[in-house]
Amino acid sequence: MSIKKLVIIAVIILSILITACSSKTSEEKIQNHLEEAVALEEGFEKQQSKITDLERQEQKLYNKIIDLGMDEMDQIKKRSEQALETVDKRKEAIKKEQESIKQAREEFSNIEELINDLEDKEVKATADKMNKVMTQRYNSYGKLNKAYNDALKLEKEMYEMLPKKDLEQKTLTDQVNKINETYNKVIEFNKEFNKYTQEYNKVKQGFYKQAGIEGTNKDSDK
Repeated sequence: MSIKKLVIIAVIILSILITACSSKTSEEKIQNHLEEAVALEEGFEKQQSKITDLERQEQKLYNKIIDLGMDEMDQIKKRSEQALETVDKRKEAIKKEQESIKQAREEFSNIEELINDLEDKEVKATADKMNKVMTQRYNSYGKLNKAYNDALKLEKEMYEMLPKKDLEQKTLTDQVNKINETYNKVIEFNKEFNKYTQEYNKVKQGFYKQAGIEGTNKDSDK
């Protein structure tokens, strides 16, 4: 086959692809962005079990450290260093989780211009609500992420002070109280995040139904 014929075929194929893409309705284009956003959040979901496992490891190490006496300083230092490793690993996992959410948010933002092209008023109203709820969800994650990172910072400080022989009980107690207070915020923001996630999934399915689009089983369920 000649180069000229190959070029003509390539142009025809490209033309078909462009036509196929342009023939999609605004509703279908929105769906594509929504499902791609869900796919991008898979990285976020993968980190969840890893973070949970690391939290369990850290808690066991903390309990062992607390049970040790001041005459076992070598063991306290060893366990503290191990605990610090789990903190660093959780910090890295949180960073990956955040990046996944960031990419998903950027993908999701593509629907904003498409919403303006929707002709059906009810469909448009539902799409607007869906966009609003998801924005609240992402903002909620931002607060959750910050609170969790604050907690990790406080935990790191605690494990660095535990091996010190001159550590006073009050100093340790104050640090533990700060950590607990921060984790209370983590729990609060996590509940808020889950609430918006559930609300978004409900509105999303409503949008698909109104737009006559067949949905998928892939939803943001974290």
